Amino acid sequence: TYTTDTKSREENKKTIESLYRLSVDVKKIRRLKEWVLLQEVAYVQEIAGILQEMGADEAAVANILERCPEAVLHTPAEINSQRALWQLVCQNEKQLIKLIEQFPESFFTTEYHVNQKANILFFQELGLKNNIITRFLTSAPNIFYNPVEKNKDIIETLQRNYLSLGGSDANMKIWILKLLSQNPFILLNTSTAIQDNLEFLQKNDFTDHEVLQLLSKLKGFIFQLTASTMQESMLFSKRVFNCSDQELRELVLKCPALLYYSVPVLEERLEGLLKEGISVAQIKETPMVLELTTQIVQYRIKKLSALGYDIKSGTLESLNGTKKDFEVNYGKIQLKKERPIFNPVAPIHIED
Repeated sequence: TYTTDTKSREENKKTIESLYRLSVDVKKIRRLKEWVLLQEVAYVQEIAGILQEMGADEAAVANILERCPEAVLHTPAEINSQRALWQLVCQNEKQLIKLIEQFPESFFTTEYHVNQKANILFFQELGLKNNIITRFLTSAPNIFYNPVEKNKDIIETLQRNYLSLGGSDANMKIWILKLLSQNPFILLNTSTAIQDNLEFLQKNDFTDHEVLQLLSKLKGFIFQLTASTMQESMLFSKRVFNCSDQELRELVLKCPALLYYSVPVLEERLEGLLKEGISVAQIKETPMVLELTTQIVQYRIKKLSALGYDIKSGTLESLNGTKKDFEVNYGKIQLKKERPIFNPVAPIHIED
């Protein structure tokens, strides 16, 4: 946003002196974002003052300016406006300064101030809790750069489709809020892309109820795909598992990753499993194993093998799930292996 083509190409001595006074590592800025130091106008003391007013100590101010030196190129008025805006969703200034320290780039992007404000108010009206909106501001800031009309259009498209797929009015708000909180990046799509992807699933004979199921299971990530990539992934799975269209739909409902991951990713994961001596029939029985990376699969197989558990002859269920799920399964298998033949706490009956 700022010109790097300054006439003199000389560093602004006043900026540098002000940064040194605040114990900022100027060498780091010089190395990463030297263009900031070349600007004729900067507001180092003023921005530092605003951060201190909010409760930032000297170390926090230095850390923020080292990570996001372009902060000093904003006017105090811009930063105060941004401060008031973020206070709409922050509990207090203590929480706000903590967020700025963690995500300075998100806070100091002031160019979209009008859109940010309109979107914050829209999300609040929609029923999103403030803690979710602050999460969006820091982890998905670009959804606030959209004009609010675009975000409203996407939400309306989702609501319309939810109802046309058989969802109820009573559950719609909860469904939308859950989908948004799981994947705010849905808002970066277009209404057309959303419509096309839903139509693709319907053309492939997924029932309305099944389409809704897939939307929820995939947490809206389905909208980041295209009909052609989904088609390729489905054809790949059909060929590998040698199954009918009906069987393929059942596999996809069991494991939406078959729809979501590209062919190269599915190929790599399949090869990794086959190298471990696992058969295609076993994978077809438990396709969810394809949701795991090859490294995770190898690590889990190694751990189970150490307990004497032969994955080739057993079910793949024990490999599945999140890290927590796996640890629980692993613990059960370990306990079974270590359990003594007799119960040491059972009462012993001795004949007189």
